[in-house]
Amino acid sequence: MAQTVELVAADDHKLNAYHVPAGGGGRRGGIVVIQEIFGVNEHIRAVSDGYAEQGYEVYAPQLFDRAQRDVELGYTESDIAEGFALRNKLDWNGPLLDVQAAVAELRAKGEVGVVGYCWGGSVTWLAACRAVGVSAASCYYGGQIAELVDNKPRCPTMCHFGERDKMIPMSDVDKVKAAHPDVEVFVYPADHGFNCDHRASYDEVSSKLALERTLAHFAKHVG
Repeated sequence: MAQTVELVAADDHKLNAYHVPAGGGGRRGGIVVIQEIFGVNEHIRAVSDGYAEQGYEVYAPQLFDRAQRDVELGYTESDIAEGFALRNKLDWNGPLLDVQAAVAELRAKGEVGVVGYCWGGSVTWLAACRAVGVSAASCYYGGQIAELVDNKPRCPTMCHFGERDKMIPMSDVDKVKAAHPDVEVFVYPADHGFNCDHRASYDEVSSKLALERTLAHFAKHVG
């Protein structure tokens, strides 16, 4: 049964996480789902539930707990502004420690994948590069990946971008491709946030294809 649990990061920071046991008839591995700037909200819980149905034990850590506990936002203009303000209160180090805490919980039982969306896509990129025990990573429209391109993933990594995304120009995507030819980079005829069916930018075809690729990636490298 899904529940909220407490994790403790290496710096003794305590944070909550949405935890879902593996369903689907048996545990394949573990996955850490990393939030957008809207917190661990209804959408992120649904995404986590979806991976659990595929046989993965899932943690979705509340990375904003370092700035404000139990943040759960929608997708209005005011929510977006609040989400950006919370993100700007954090550096990269704290969220990575929190992701590492979730990875460690799962790693005790086997291989671990990390997947993240929007800001979480950028955090996922850094987790692939710096975290210990990550077996595979899938980054969805991480707007800061191009700024972090000097970091090299230490596990098989893929990235998903939308060609209509005004927040991430194709020049940034090309920068990632050029710097890391071993990283699978996929571009979809979609806008930013195309995976989120709570947003006007949701694109069902692109979302399904990206999920198929991510699940195949995790099946190969996680279990």
